[in-house]
Amino acid sequence: MYGWNGKILRVNLSKKKVEVEEYDADFALKYIGGRGFAAKILFDELKPGTDPLGPENKLVVAAGPLTGLPGPSLGKLVIAAKSPLTGGYGDGNVGTMAAVQMRRAGFDALVVDGKAEKPVYIYVEGEKGYILSADGLWGKTTFEAERELKEVHGKDVGVLVIGPGGENMVRYATVVSQEGRAGGRPGMGAVMGSKKVKAIVFKGSRDIPLADPEGYDKLAKEAYDDIKSRDNYGFWIRQGTMATIDWANENGVLPTYNFREGVFEFANLINGFAMEAAKVKRRGCPYCNMACGNVVLDCEGRESELDYENVAMLGSNIGLGHLGKVSVLNRIADELSIDTISLGNTIGFAMEATEKGLVKDGIEWGDFEKVKTLIYDIAYRREELGNLLAEGVMRASQKLGGDSQNWAIHVKGLEVSAYDCHTVPGMTLAFATSSIGAHHKEAWVIAWEIRTDREGYTEAKVDKVIEFQRIRGGMFESLVSCRLPWIELGFPLEWYPRLMKMATGMEVTLEDMLYRVADRIYALIRAFWVREFGQSWSRLMDYPPKRWFTEPITKGPHKGKMLDQTRFDMLLDMYYAKRGWDKRGIPTLTTFERLGLKDVAQQLSKTVTLTQ
Repeated sequence: MYGWNGKILRVNLSKKKVEVEEYDADFALKYIGGRGFAAKILFDELKPGTDPLGPENKLVVAAGPLTGLPGPSLGKLVIAAKSPLTGGYGDGNVGTMAAVQMRRAGFDALVVDGKAEKPVYIYVEGEKGYILSADGLWGKTTFEAERELKEVHGKDVGVLVIGPGGENMVRYATVVSQEGRAGGRPGMGAVMGSKKVKAIVFKGSRDIPLADPEGYDKLAKEAYDDIKSRDNYGFWIRQGTMATIDWANENGVLPTYNFREGVFEFANLINGFAMEAAKVKRRGCPYCNMACGNVVLDCEGRESELDYENVAMLGSNIGLGHLGKVSVLNRIADELSIDTISLGNTIGFAMEATEKGLVKDGIEWGDFEKVKTLIYDIAYRREELGNLLAEGVMRASQKLGGDSQNWAIHVKGLEVSAYDCHTVPGMTLAFATSSIGAHHKEAWVIAWEIRTDREGYTEAKVDKVIEFQRIRGGMFESLVSCRLPWIELGFPLEWYPRLMKMATGMEVTLEDMLYRVADRIYALIRAFWVREFGQSWSRLMDYPPKRWFTEPITKGPHKGKMLDQTRFDMLLDMYYAKRGWDKRGIPTLTTFERLGLKDVAQQLSKTVTLTQ
């Protein structure tokens, strides 16, 4: 094969065994890479009911056929496992030199099984893997550990690492790289911690085999030039995703005070222009020429890499209108390997619980010093509140009781990312049907929705959600490539099959990737979820937070409005029908067969009854 290395490295920590497995072109074309590989491996190899924090869970690190090649934003990989936060399929992507170095070390994926007796790290070089002691690294922050590993193995290695949040199995712990790049919101860092794996280090030296190296290089250069020619390129370089703060506030969708409101009175103090005033550099993923990582000096004089999501969730959502202080909280979260989106959500939940008397000696809105302390309490699972919030808002609300489940802002256990959806039913559907729980990365339809028919419950919105899921959650997550050139600058999708042809020598059309592979991956991940929940699975798993149905917003241009549950159900029915899923949200036998997943249907039918 060209493009793909055709090899997966398997590390069994319990048996202290490392093996190389080969796969064929049929597997490659059916699942492409990244999320496709991860979902197939996890569905096939995990038993239903596997403890996400037990040794039987598997951590999959997977790349795609374009990963690590010079080309627009092709330095990303997917990290996946059964999620300790949701109990379903979990993954996240991260832009990192680890993606490039894993591919140059000769592998397209790494599968980690079992549990080490003592802290270890996995070192991969020269088409081989090693299990090495991490005794001196355990307990260190992600920044400290990565620096020490680079002193040992060289500054150009790729490192995936966890901090105390992962070690103590905070259910939304992430995996961090390059001091600010993080991935794996549904607790992939906790899975690493449960296996006593502090870090994974990749070092490669081989060339990735290409069908047409000269043709590929020429095409990639043209693609880079295309991106730089885009109208919004200059402003993007200045602010990146941070421009979204003003846009979200103006349109009444900026999460504020635990998603009660969509506008924040101090938005101008945490917006893109405030960021520009504090900016000292930019960071990006490997091979990216539109880097989105805006690095500022926080109010403690340390560097912190910001984007929209972490500023909104650790700013407006907790009532903190001071960018320098928000930046401190963001940096601490990265050092500890805690997801900033879920963190801002859980802290906002705790603040509201304090306000309503469910938490004694809790935390007030915007209390920076107490938030700092609370983040460490969460990471180290110390003090009653810290340990409670380390479980995520779904479990915290179940334990607190009262009416707190009505304002626990999550879907399937994953906290909602930074868009309030009281008045945007299309984006609500996107959150509700995301394959990992409430995350924006798969179908960010909100900008299109606000431009067109903001409050409508229409078939066009269902079509747009599925279209974006196919592009963002299917094609980009399996290639693995960044979605930002396309969604932010209008970089045409047609570039990707052209790059695939030069890399692999195979004619893989846009239709193949969007309507066959993408739909196959979504059906496979849905099967994973349904198999885990069995008879308790229902369409209620695809419902958004109750707050959006029951509590209208009280401020801003859309004051007094909220979602209509009956009409949302209509959207969900349309979504299921267009996906070829039944009214429970389960793919039908016909759909599984059409997508080449007859074996998956046979497995799933042991758990639930499938319709024709």
